[in-house]
Amino acid sequence: MKKYFIQKAPFVVPTTDGKLIKEHHGLATTNNSAISIAHMIAPPGWSEPFQTPEFDEYTYIIKGKKQFIIEDETVVLETGQSIKIEKNTRVQYSNPFDEPCEYLAICTPAFSMDAVNREE
Repeated sequence: MKKYFIQKAPFVVPTTDGKLIKEHHGLATTNNSAISIAHMIAPPGWSEPFQTPEFDEYTYIIKGKKQFIIEDETVVLETGQSIKIEKNTRVQYSNPFDEPCEYLAICTPAFSMDAVNREE
């Protein structure tokens, strides 16, 4: 039995907001509840509602910029920068800029809709 797994077919998460989400490891692809790793592209003008996730989320910006409103502070990350947002922190993600934002998101434990606690 091999002690590694190469992900060749990430799960493309269905979205209605134009954001591309390809989960490489996590609940949807490998049934891994400990961690999720997703490659994402957020189009210009994209945003999500505020949320208070029950997981730590790490974001690494590959290309473009992404805006975070963390509690009451606005933070903008650019290409080559990364951030860790601790679980149980109120946050809102968006791309209010003119170019797409390509990034990696890593969540521990793994992302799940039950644990994201989005405000609607």
